[in-house]
Amino acid sequence: MREDRRRRYDDGFRREALEPVKAGAGKDTLARRLAIPVYTARNRIRPYRSGGEEAVMGGGGSRHYDWETKVSAARDHVENGMTKTEVMARHGIASIAPLERWCREYRAGGPEALRPKCLCSM
Repeated sequence: MREDRRRRYDDGFRREALEPVKAGAGKDTLARRLAIPVYTARNRIRPYRSGGEEAVMGGGGSRHYDWETKVSAARDHVENGMTKTEVMARHGIASIAPLERWCREYRAGGPEALRPKCLCSM
């Protein structure tokens, strides 16, 4: 049985997790092989499918997206029915969290809801 890795998944573990994913393993198989929760396995597979090995191993910083990218990505998912993984791959979005936020805001207020917020003092 594997050691407890709940605290942090290091680069070595991420490389180890990539091998079965590259071979086509799904979330259940990956979870069993690595002794991790299925939810965690799913979250390891999604970035690989959307951005390749660099998306899983890379990162290391905040990314900013322009208004057109946000609107296009939200529209592709909300109106055109693309999966989140497909949208992330198409638009080069590194994380699912901003995409989910953009979709919520897009549903609530349309494209204008994704405009940059004014930081003006009152």
